Amino acid sequence: MRKSFGAVRALISADLTLAPGSIHALVGENGAGKSTLVKIIGGLYRRDDGEFLLEGESVDFRSTREAKEAGIAVIYQEPTLFPDLSVAENIFVGRQPYTRFGGIDRAKMRRETSELTRRLGVPIDPDREARGLSIADQQVVEIAKSISIGAKVIIMDEPTAALSGIEVDRLMGIARQLRDEGRGLIFISHRFDEVFALCDTITVMRDGSYIATNPVEDVTEDAIIRQMVGRSVENLFPKEETTVGAAVLEVENLSSPGIFEDVSFTVRSGEIVCFAGLVGAGRSEIARAVFGIDRYESGTVTIGGRTVPAKNPMAAMRLGMGFVPEDRRKQGLAMSAGVQSNITLAIRESLAKLGFITSSLEEPSARIWASRLQVKTHALDTEASMLSGGNQQKVVLGKWLATQPKILIVDEPTRGIDVGTKAEVHRLLSELAGTGVAVLMISSELPEVLGMADRVLVVREGRITAELPREKATPENVMYAATHATEEAA
Repeated sequence: MRKSFGAVRALISADLTLAPGSIHALVGENGAGKSTLVKIIGGLYRRDDGEFLLEGESVDFRSTREAKEAGIAVIYQEPTLFPDLSVAENIFVGRQPYTRFGGIDRAKMRRETSELTRRLGVPIDPDREARGLSIADQQVVEIAKSISIGAKVIIMDEPTAALSGIEVDRLMGIARQLRDEGRGLIFISHRFDEVFALCDTITVMRDGSYIATNPVEDVTEDAIIRQMVGRSVENLFPKEETTVGAAVLEVENLSSPGIFEDVSFTVRSGEIVCFAGLVGAGRSEIARAVFGIDRYESGTVTIGGRTVPAKNPMAAMRLGMGFVPEDRRKQGLAMSAGVQSNITLAIRESLAKLGFITSSLEEPSARIWASRLQVKTHALDTEASMLSGGNQQKVVLGKWLATQPKILIVDEPTRGIDVGTKAEVHRLLSELAGTGVAVLMISSELPEVLGMADRVLVVREGRITAELPREKATPENVMYAATHATEEAA
């Protein structure tokens, strides 16, 4: 396969062979061409050149509808259900069954939906509105939809990125069930433990080109990483020794009943403090309240001794706080705007002249940060939606670094990005701490927490159950505090 977008060669030479009754991993750094290849298979893009065979027949899909009718389904990291429609309506949207009197046969839709979700081991009420479903249940609905159209090929693009451990296990069980039914699955993930536990074959891509295909039992994680990045990533957590200074961020007795309670902590200059804990423990909610996105009922937040008004992100920004959210696409970027506009979004007021902002005023600052963070784009006006996940994350980081923050909060900074870009993000956070910036990081990946933190604050059910210095932050200590009450953990 070959595909270009103007001067950008997204796919130089991509090869993939999928067998029925198998789960085939597709791995590579962000920007390696995985998403472009998947979008060609799914009918969103048309290839420029190359051969595409489905069951031995040459195909050239001109739309996603044609791909679906041929038996190909794509399930993305963030499901694309219609939130105001019911589960049954989402599964049958565009192809509703009709009664002999010409009306929609809703009873049949409900019946078949119940059977599909029961068959997947996750019974869901067919009349339930999609808006209230968890990400995991939305993915089950997407899978049920793919089965209902008779999909022979199911592509799962980063399906576990936003799931808890139990939800991941459930999804992997469903994937194995689909494999045993004779369907072919393409599984895209940056989590190697899942790849090696679930898949039978791994194909590696790099810089738009095919690199290698191997049975899982014939390769190691280190070998896959070398193929992905063209080098060994020996130091994934390049933590630098820094001089810890005075307190920058101080949070005292912060409470929001039912969400978090009596939260107090300090982050000092040159220090990386990590929030650890299980999904749903309240880590992100605390961070959002500290920055002023969410309300809290009592407590105080101060930066350099100055009180940050509650529910006022602009005030937090003016006092030197930056916030990189967990969901970069919905909360961190203006997806239809260019790289330049996104990087300068938080400093436009300082760049404007006589109240006006122009591209020439934005360009110098945007170019500095795009270059420093090595954002891979052919032009600064490239829409954020056209960038890979790793490059989108770099743009979000660039936006906040351009504000020269005193305290930077980063929520899941490496979620959904490849191992090479992870090392770059870790290096950047370590360098920031070295310049005196206070960093508060939230991560669900325990190796990342242990590798980067000077101190670990463990959150359980909205309370901080333990504060562990780097030398005492072992996997056992962190997990014990994440699963036990404050008194027991202490």
